[in-house]
Amino acid sequence: MAPALPRKPEFRMSSQPEDSFLSHLFELRDRLIRALLAVGIVFVCLFPWAKELYSLLAQPLLATLPQGGQMIATDVVGVFLVPMKVAMMVAFLIALPYVLYQVWAFVAPGLYAHEKRLALPLVAASVLLFFVGMAFAYFLVFPTVFGFMSKIAPEGVAWMTDIEKYLSFVMTTFMAFGVTFEVPVVVVVLVRMGVVSIATLREWRSYVIVGAFIVAAIFTPPDVISQLMMAIPLCLLYELGIFMARFVGKRPDAEPAAAAEAADSAATAPVPAAPASDWQPASDEEMNKVVADLNRQKSD
Repeated sequence: MAPALPRKPEFRMSSQPEDSFLSHLFELRDRLIRALLAVGIVFVCLFPWAKELYSLLAQPLLATLPQGGQMIATDVVGVFLVPMKVAMMVAFLIALPYVLYQVWAFVAPGLYAHEKRLALPLVAASVLLFFVGMAFAYFLVFPTVFGFMSKIAPEGVAWMTDIEKYLSFVMTTFMAFGVTFEVPVVVVVLVRMGVVSIATLREWRSYVIVGAFIVAAIFTPPDVISQLMMAIPLCLLYELGIFMARFVGKRPDAEPAAAAEAADSAATAPVPAAPASDWQPASDEEMNKVVADLNRQKSD
């Protein structure tokens, strides 16, 4: 029987990068599914109270309507879909801590220790400030704006609004004030990353005030009261961000700027030419003499 020939080695490309990429995709899928399941479970629990949640959301407007005033639904299925949207929004807000935990668990392994220490307070502050902005709009802005609108309504005009349009107005206002209250976090991040300095932010104060009133004019109803109620907090939050940035400071660099400039100048400086040397290689006679001396020493 003939001896078996040795098998030819198989050369395969390493699949570690592909496996790592797929494992990240699978982890992202699992965490998205968990986040969606959390929101869905909370929504199912809130479904029986969808009408009560919408009534609570519409309370600032209902409290300012004239005697006998009410909200209307011009869409056939609006009386069902609008409360469901409100319940879904509340379910997302309730499940938001768990959703953010899933996001953090996916991102955290790729961050350095100092990035983790900075990211956690910023995320917590962002969520808290967004909720504060929504509460500010619900408890202060809505009663003031709706009360003003009810007073300026012409005589004999029945002031009623569609529930779908009211929900759209409320969501837009919540997003506008929620994002507005994120200004301190944005200022702190910009200073921390070294994009701008505190002195530069102070110089921009006049431009920020003008921009705050422009933003308020775009995202609020066309009345002076609501614009002031967004522009003034925006300016105050900008000042709060500058104050907080003083304690955070700029991220420490690996080397001072002077050392970096010195290194650059040294790298670009011309290298002086080496002086000519008088060294000459040894001849064959000299090499044979050295070998003979070494052999003599060994024999001795």
